[in-house]
Parts: sequence; C-alpha cells; structure tokens
Amino acid sequence: MTTSALAGKGAGPNRIQNAMDKPAAPTVFVPRRASASNSYDVIVVGSGASGGWACKRLTEAGLKVCLVDAGRQQSDANFTEHEPDFKLKFRNMAPEVIRKTRPVQKDCYACMEYNYDWFCNDIEEPYTTYPGMPFSWQGRLRVTGGRTNVWGRVALRFSDWDFQAASRDGFGQDWPITYRDIAPYYDITEPYVGVTGMQENIPWLPDGHFQPPMALNCSEWQFRTRVKAKLGRTATLCRSANITRGVNGRAPCHYCGPCERGCITHSYFNAYFTTVADAMRTGRCTHLTNAMAHQVIMDPDRNVARGIRYIDRITHQQKEVYGRAVALCAQSFESVRILFNSANGQYPNGLANSSGVLGRYLMDNIMGGGAAGEFPSLNAIAGKPNINGPNRPAGLYVVRFRNVPGTARSKDFIRGYGYEGGGGVDFNWGASGFGEEYQRGLLDPVNTLSMGGFGESLGHYDNFVEIDPDVRDIYGIPVLRFHMKYRENEFAMVQDMAQSAAEMLEAAGAKNIRTHARPSTPGWAIHEVGIARMGHDSRTSVLNKFEQTHDVRNLYVMDGSSFTSGPCQNPTLTIMSLAVRACDHLMSEMKRGEIA
Repeated sequence: MTTSALAGKGAGPNRIQNAMDKPAAPTVFVPRRASASNSYDVIVVGSGASGGWACKRLTEAGLKVCLVDAGRQQSDANFTEHEPDFKLKFRNMAPEVIRKTRPVQKDCYACMEYNYDWFCNDIEEPYTTYPGMPFSWQGRLRVTGGRTNVWGRVALRFSDWDFQAASRDGFGQDWPITYRDIAPYYDITEPYVGVTGMQENIPWLPDGHFQPPMALNCSEWQFRTRVKAKLGRTATLCRSANITRGVNGRAPCHYCGPCERGCITHSYFNAYFTTVADAMRTGRCTHLTNAMAHQVIMDPDRNVARGIRYIDRITHQQKEVYGRAVALCAQSFESVRILFNSANGQYPNGLANSSGVLGRYLMDNIMGGGAAGEFPSLNAIAGKPNINGPNRPAGLYVVRFRNVPGTARSKDFIRGYGYEGGGGVDFNWGASGFGEEYQRGLLDPVNTLSMGGFGESLGHYDNFVEIDPDVRDIYGIPVLRFHMKYRENEFAMVQDMAQSAAEMLEAAGAKNIRTHARPSTPGWAIHEVGIARMGHDSRTSVLNKFEQTHDVRNLYVMDGSSFTSGPCQNPTLTIMSLAVRACDHLMSEMKRGEIA
C-alpha cells in the first residue's frame, strides 16, 4: 500500500525500513507516581511559533511549565548570515551531499550547507505516502525555535472572509471564531514579533500594528502604482517579521539578506531568542532538549491527560514528565502523530478522536503559478548594478483580488490567492559576445520583477495522514503515512495565477514577460493545516474554538492542525495568536477548577 516518501531520490521502501537496523520494540509503560521534580502545571510540546508563545504566556502568568523540545539547544554561535560561501567545505555548491541524509529537507529553500544539520535526518526519521500521491514534508527542524529559525517571515492576518468563507460559497465549514475573537490576540503578537508593513485598508487583509515599512525599489513602486491605477489591485510591501525599529533589545534589520541562516542582531522573529528566551528568564520554565514526544500519558479512570512520554534522542531511553495540562505545539503533523500514537482502549483510533476526523482535511497552500518580466525603461534610473547592495528581506505582496467584494465571482474556482515576489537590479548575465564585449554587456543593468501565487487549498475528508503500522523511525516511533492530492479547484487557480501575473506585469510596463503554471507538489508551501480542526460540533471536529480537545478537557492542540480551512495568507501569525488565546482559556479553566 505504501510507497517511500523518498522514492525517486535513491531511497526506496526497503531503505526506509532499514532506517533502524533493529527496530525498537514498544516499551511497556509502568505508571509511576509523579514527583515534584518532574511534575508541572503545563507541559508544552514544541518550541516553535506556537510553543514559544505558550511558554511565554503561561510562565509570565506564574505557571510552572515544562517545554518538551525535539531539538537541541540553538545558539547564536550557529548563525552564519555573514559568512561567505568560500569558508564552507563545498562552497555551498554540493546539494547532493546534503541529500544523502536529507533528501526531502533539501527541497526546502532554506536547507543548505550552512545549516542543514538544523533539519531532521530523513533517513532516520522517514514517512511514507500512498502510491501516486507524493508529499514533500519539508521544514522539520531539530533545534530550539523550530521552523522560526528558517521561516519566510510573512506575517498576515486572516479576516472574516476566511473564517466565514463556507457561508459565502457553500464549501466546507465556517470556523467557530470570527475576526472579532482573534483581533485582540493579533494585537498582542504582532507588536512583539515586529512586522514591517504598510497600511492598506483592505477588509479581507486587515491592517495591523506595523513597524515602519521598508522601502520599495523602482520596479516595485512602478508595479504598485500602475497596477492600482489600471486594474484596481493592491501590491504592497510584504508584511514581514523583520524589524526596522528596535524592540526588546533586538536591533533593526541591517539588510544582509540570508535570514534562514540566523541573525546575530535578532532582527527577525525566532522563538529561540524571543518567546522561549522570555519564558526561561522567568525561572518557571524547564527546557527538555532532544526530547522526542510520542505519547500523551492518560489517566483512563478520569479521562484526563497526566503527562508526556518521550524518547531521549541521545540515549534513546524512554522517559516521562507529568503535568496538570498538556499543550501540543509540535507542528501539525507531529502533534497529530502524537495523538495517533496515544491510542488506547477508550480511544482506539487515536487520542481525542471520537469524531473520527483526526488526521483528516489536510490542506497546504497550492503554488506553481506566476510570471516574471523586465523593466528596461528603468535602466537609466538604476545605474550600474552593485552586487554588494542592501538585501531587503521583505518582498512584494499582491493582495487577493478574486472572489472578494467589488469583483466578479470566478467561474472556475472558489476562494482565492495572493502573490509573493519582488523586483531588483542585477547584472546582465545573459549578455552576448565574448571578452571585453561581454564585460561591457554584463554591466548593463537588468531590472526585473517576479511573483508566484499562494492559493487556498480546500479541505477534503480523503486528504489525510495516518499511522503506517509497518514503519518506525530510529527512535522506535511509528511514522505517518500521507494521502493527499490537489483537485480541479486548485489546478484552475494555478492557471489563473499565471495569467493574472502576466496581465499585471503588462499593465506595469514590463517587457519579456514569462509565465509559469505548474502545480506544486503537496507540502511544498510548508503551510500544512487542518488535521485536528476546530469546530462547534464534537462529532465533526477534534477541537473547540479555544483549541481544547472536545474529548479530553486538559489537552490542547495549539498549532496549524486546528485550522478549519486553509486561507491563502501565510498561517504563522494566526497560529501564534490562536495559541495565546488558547493559553488564556487554559488558565481560566484552571482558575475555575475545571482543570485540577
């Protein structure tokens, strides 16, 4: 039934099975009495976007928290954003060396010779897929801060056009919350994170508390003004978690460029040096590193979570930690994997899965449509290109314009998409001639602008993950098996992405326009959501509107798995804001005595 997630990359099913020469047998758990040294108010699993916020929010309120972190401790000493390629053994030019151990992780734009050891080893931690259904599970980090070490930093709010989309077009279910419910929490996370952006007053992309905007370059400004004037569409500075004004001791961005290699001035948002660091400073957070959580420990008589069972990644020993409540913030797939592997007599199909929808409705933004063009009319303004110029970390964002107020409804698809991209000046690497003629041509500036779409993926019951009973990772933990495909709605969106991008570039005065329309492999956007979705009805959802499981009162899931739909905006800011809201609910439950 299964095929290797690494198929076609030199690692077939047999190789995955051999990820462990001697698969560990399931450990028989003998319940132990919790001691003061390993018992906490809340156990938080995961140190990334939501886990960091959970630790910060709870410890600053006075609670004792244990952070169970699969990664090793991150350090500023590991940051290499200012190191040149020539200092590396392979000059950052040998991707196949990395693919020997990380054949899937290398698909991620951020996985390179500088930092590939931050990512999991795909051979040691495999997953499987159904035949004919490839899935690229990228961005599996094993350092404190998780994906926030390497994320693209696009920080966008959702709106009621997302939360109540089902009421407008009839597909799926509405979220159990509205913008009014989450807006106060965006107001908490956004200023702390530090987001550069421009106010645009667009209802379906709400404005926020922005840092001063980074400047657009010439091609971007021309694109913005002409597209607005001719087509009525909004191109704005990409709202990015890079600060332009100091925040909490973090210095403004100095435009060096490669944020995915870390930042010694802490100018982008990384949970390692922000939220997790704040939690540690309270003295009420215990940080367990290299701890692969794999089961929630339950008290079957009381139907409450008692703690977390984990594998020490160094010794491979199984250990436990206990708490009054458990918050899974491990990233959608890892959190749901823990719930599946916590199945017991009361919940044979996965913990908190009385609804049967755990693992179902998997969504990830569709990519693959866009265009690029050149602006020769700007060459006189640009002057000679400079390879050592400032590298602005925030690009251009084109706000969704399909199936929104003031526009005709698309006949080909529901929901919509936005674009991420940007313009710049470069050398004319395609100059003709040889010798001096080529050298002169090389210095003729080339102004370009490119963009690619990110579209909403619809949630379908038969897009899912489950446990593969035949494959375990190097720690003896059963792995996930993926069953996902895009459908006609997403494919039609990709075609429209390409056509609309070309239309806008032409309106902006671009020449030599080139389009592309090739749907991405599921997983490529690294925006996977929906597989423990929230809802009002416990028969059709795993979580309530506070990310609390319907079935187990003291168990929360605070990551993208809670999403009811997968809007086209990047999910991270919403993941963080929902986590803070969930923490406030958890603490109110404790105060009322609902969680002992």
